[in-house]
Amino acid sequence: MDSTAPTPQTPVTPTVPLDVTDQQNTALLDDTVALLNDGVPEPGNKHGLAEIDRWEAVLRASERPGLAKIIQELGTLREQITAETTEAHAIAETLATLGAETTKIAEEADNGYTGPLKNLGKLLIKLGNALSR
Repeated sequence: MDSTAPTPQTPVTPTVPLDVTDQQNTALLDDTVALLNDGVPEPGNKHGLAEIDRWEAVLRASERPGLAKIIQELGTLREQITAETTEAHAIAETLATLGAETTKIAEEADNGYTGPLKNLGKLLIKLGNALSR
């Protein structure tokens, strides 16, 4: 190993709780829906990875129960997207799971998030279906 090579660093997790406003939640939902409405992103598109990171940060900061499965699937999706050997059907399954879990959360949502979250769930499932073909 080259002693001059930089040591890989794990991104620092903020110790201060992330405070996300309703306006920021709405913007995140809108950004994600716009990204998914464009269809399957190109393999080199890093915008999707940024959205995954944003969602993970927001969901981890949330005190809502039932988000652990979504956070776990987002991590799986990031790994699949960044791996060179991931097959489309594996990503499709992860997207379908995310869609189903998002739809479950939508049924319990308040503050006007039910509709947008259901839409997001449908888009995730639709994108998964497109990849599985």
